[in-house]
Amino acid sequence: MSQTQQPIIDAHLHLFDRALGQYAWLKSDNPPFWPDKHLLDRDFSESDLVLSKTKPVLGFVHIEAGFNNAQPYTEIDWLQKTCRLPFRSVAFADLNAANFVDQIDRLQARRSVVGIRHILDEQAVAILSASTLPKALALLAQRQLSFDAQLSLADSPAIDKLLYFAGKHQELDIIINHAGWPFGKPEVSFQPQWQYNIKRLANFNNIAIKLSGWEMTDRAWQADHVKPILVQCLESLGPERVMLASNFPLCTLSCSYAQLWQRYHNIAADDGQLYRQLTYSNALKWYKFNPTDFIQG
Repeated sequence: MSQTQQPIIDAHLHLFDRALGQYAWLKSDNPPFWPDKHLLDRDFSESDLVLSKTKPVLGFVHIEAGFNNAQPYTEIDWLQKTCRLPFRSVAFADLNAANFVDQIDRLQARRSVVGIRHILDEQAVAILSASTLPKALALLAQRQLSFDAQLSLADSPAIDKLLYFAGKHQELDIIINHAGWPFGKPEVSFQPQWQYNIKRLANFNNIAIKLSGWEMTDRAWQADHVKPILVQCLESLGPERVMLASNFPLCTLSCSYAQLWQRYHNIAADDGQLYRQLTYSNALKWYKFNPTDFIQG
């Protein structure tokens, strides 16, 4: 069966409306300073999520894209007004903000919101060490909202803190973004600390991982770069805690949307049940979709 016949929920993507959103990171004088970043400086809608001439994805998870970090609910309102495919939203919320409860109240009033993301990356230790963080993560757990954690799995001090909270709040789903940045220099080599820490995640059933974002470290990435990472994640976490995703539209800096999913199909589709888990069933579960949302379930 070809990838265009498989049901796909894209577990990590971004849509843009530059007339309504701010997207400061897209501006040429703001990081990331990529020479080809101007290619992303346009609007993207769900109509761009096409796997073939006639086949769209079944649904998607929209991850906050810097639309309006002061009023993150405005991004959700725009999505809910304009999108027709089944989708779930992971909104921005400032984990260190004094008004975090108010932010969550507003976001949770929007039906598509199932989680939040506050990008950690180089500030991971500082953010995860903040005095406000225990209450913020406890609130997410209480409200049954997930936390999309974008940080390097090679950052052991940050992973120590993340795993502490994962153990303390076992009802809080934590989903690692972009495979935890597995590549070192050159990009095709594993970072040893990444390999060590991916195995540590195995002890926490409330942690999953999404594999995407390859183009951000290597525009020329190929399927054979991804396969050993997928194998390692499956060996460490099992097939129920791993998802393949696009990071659209950033993925288009390397290949088309359809080509990306074909690459995934080429490395994972030998086992049809596993491929369905990686591209559909796991996103359905971790992001709280209703199976009746889809014609194909």
